Amino acid sequence: MTRFPLFILFSLILVVACGSVPESRRSRAVIKRIKPKLEKELIAKGLQFGSPVFMRIFKDSKELEIWIRKDSEFVLFKIYPIHYFSGTPGPKLKEGDRQAPEGFYFVTPSRMNPNSRYHLSFNLGYPNKYDRAHGRTGSALMVHGNTGSVGCFAMTDARIEEIYTLADGALRGGQKFFRVHSFPFKMTEKNMMQRKGRAWYDFWANLKEGYDFFEKTKMPPNVTVVNKRYVFKQKRKKRKPDEQRI
Repeated sequence: MTRFPLFILFSLILVVACGSVPESRRSRAVIKRIKPKLEKELIAKGLQFGSPVFMRIFKDSKELEIWIRKDSEFVLFKIYPIHYFSGTPGPKLKEGDRQAPEGFYFVTPSRMNPNSRYHLSFNLGYPNKYDRAHGRTGSALMVHGNTGSVGCFAMTDARIEEIYTLADGALRGGQKFFRVHSFPFKMTEKNMMQRKGRAWYDFWANLKEGYDFFEKTKMPPNVTVVNKRYVFKQKRKKRKPDEQRI
């Protein structure tokens, strides 16, 4: 959990109100140092710094994937090992249960924290509308630097510097928010069969629908909540009264 001194909180509110991505002396120094390296790696793969990003987290293999948009689809750029997260397979249910979240989240500029006590971080936005519909509680669930965490995903300082720089570049490049999809494991048919009968199987089957959508289209879906279930759509449509977009 990341806490802000009051003067930092007020400054973040100000930059968000002005429509900007928050920054700090630390984040500026990191981006200045890391950006040239990333630009070379991106160019080598035919990608461009500042293009939209999409992230997927897999608990079982302890991986965070970063995908970069190229034309009409996202291309896998890099896989970062997750140094540490607490808990077991399954969603976060309540404050203090030490679980890292599973589900479909998004990060706006206001959720970027360039002053984190865990070096750099961004807030996943847990609980989302699905979580709240199921009565789940918790706060400040982050992807951050450092090597320790309770309920968050600790990447190490070196890895979060690259991840944060790519996210910051995308937001400054015009992406209004980036999506982060967090899964217990890679949602293949084989992996699902091995877990058939487990307590969270129905929940995971719902997550798999979103996983399959991206695997097929290489575009993250628009995610809504209908009758306490995730629903996935290709294009934005007029919402029905019982739908909640996340």
